[in-house]
Amino acid sequence: MVDDSASAREMLRKIVAMDPELDLLGTASNPYTAARVIAKEVPDVIVLDILMPRMDGITFLRKIMQQRPIPVVMCSILTEEDGEFLAEALKAGAVSVIQKPRVGSQESLMEAQVKICDAIKAAARAKPRPTVAQPTDKDQLDSVKFTADVILPPPNHNRKTSFPATKRVVCIGASTGGTESLRVLLTSLSVDAPGIVIVQHMPEQFTKAFADRLNGLCAVTVSEAKDVDSLQQGRVLIAPGNQHILLRRNGTRYFVEVREGALVCRHRPSVDVLFRSAARYAGPNAIGVLMTGMGDDGARGLLEMRKAGAHTIAEDESSCVVFGMPREAIKLGAACIVLPLEKIRDGILRSCALWEGV
Repeated sequence: MVDDSASAREMLRKIVAMDPELDLLGTASNPYTAARVIAKEVPDVIVLDILMPRMDGITFLRKIMQQRPIPVVMCSILTEEDGEFLAEALKAGAVSVIQKPRVGSQESLMEAQVKICDAIKAAARAKPRPTVAQPTDKDQLDSVKFTADVILPPPNHNRKTSFPATKRVVCIGASTGGTESLRVLLTSLSVDAPGIVIVQHMPEQFTKAFADRLNGLCAVTVSEAKDVDSLQQGRVLIAPGNQHILLRRNGTRYFVEVREGALVCRHRPSVDVLFRSAARYAGPNAIGVLMTGMGDDGARGLLEMRKAGAHTIAEDESSCVVFGMPREAIKLGAACIVLPLEKIRDGILRSCALWEGV
């Protein structure tokens, strides 16, 4: 754990100590001290601050990836101005970026513990070491692992629902490793691609910078979603960090709702919430895609989409950074088809072509 703030190191130390599956090897106030610690014993994961004296976190990250790649979680106090730093961190090889915990209510500290510990475990799985036992998916703090029921009532699959035919809409969920996978997928799409809504687990101050970066790389228009933004051909909306996103419909027009709410499957935004809303409001007009990530967020929602008549895709283990979320969906029978990352675009477009040919 590398951070120049003694109080931040102490808070993170206490958070990690609360989880019996994690063991803190050591802390360092700067990258030079950290390098000496790593030389003696290589950790499974490094939690790294961004802005530090003597050497910033991104420079240290690049050195780690060049010399001895170790999964790195960037942990920082994030502001709008930090967007470019965080984009650089992911580009340099960070597994994920999380918000540094702040002093607050017991509930906010509990949420911070869930997010930080889950990010560390996901990073460990992203590059497993054969000599280290793999962490289990045993849930900590079950009290904060709500289902999508707290945001939107479950669909009644026994009752026939009429869905007017519309253009296909695509809902995508991703977590650990998803930022790069989404770049690969979205840059392969042409300007006439179907409208897409994405939940990528990441901090609230980073989603806009992430969307802006993708927008500069893609033929489609990519933006951070705002409440009541319309979903249309050639447009991609990314859920803002720390807020849930739902797909809604008015006649044959789709739009999104951005709202507050409890953590669902330990996340906000939650893939399960997006997928449930797609099952309820788009039904067979939707395509659901669940990509790389640890845990099970999105698995039940993808099953609800399939039961509502949607075409559902899970990413194959061969291309996943962490084969957690897709694996759980496949176990539930939620995926109509399982595809590696490089074939997901074709799977989406083929489904759209078949739909329009009906």
